[in-house]
Amino acid sequence: MPGPVDDRALPRGVTSAPDGPDEVHFDGACELVRGRRVAAYGFTVDGPGVRHEDSGLAVPPGHERATNNVAEYVAAICALEWLARHGHTGELRVLGDSELVIKQMHGDYRVRAEHLLPYHERLVQLARGFRKVEFVWVPREENTRADELSKRPIREWAATQSGP
Repeated sequence: MPGPVDDRALPRGVTSAPDGPDEVHFDGACELVRGRRVAAYGFTVDGPGVRHEDSGLAVPPGHERATNNVAEYVAAICALEWLARHGHTGELRVLGDSELVIKQMHGDYRVRAEHLLPYHERLVQLARGFRKVEFVWVPREENTRADELSKRPIREWAATQSGP
């Protein structure tokens, strides 16, 4: 009779089927709230066998890097990090309404702002971990859920602040 089965050796499912790309929608937002710039991100992941969404603050409120462009990059980075943590290595379509991020990822725009360079480099590094990644610009109207998600952390943070 065989011995006990080592559960760690049993095959597990994958986050998506190998027959098609997952789609990631990402968005960032930055607003002035009670004198402090608050930058946040949101993203969705949809594909065969996977559906996920998340949002959060891109940097601490009032941070010097609390900008819309940083929030956009953080959104895409967080989405790809989530997929990587969950074992996805297949094809991705990464869709966003940030012309800057999409064109910088295509190489159409240089990364001139020094503070964006580490974010760009991290996104490039993450993209290399997937079989294929296609960055696609979409109009804001086609990115509504990610847009909603990116604004939620700002509203939540604002609700915790007291005073005029």
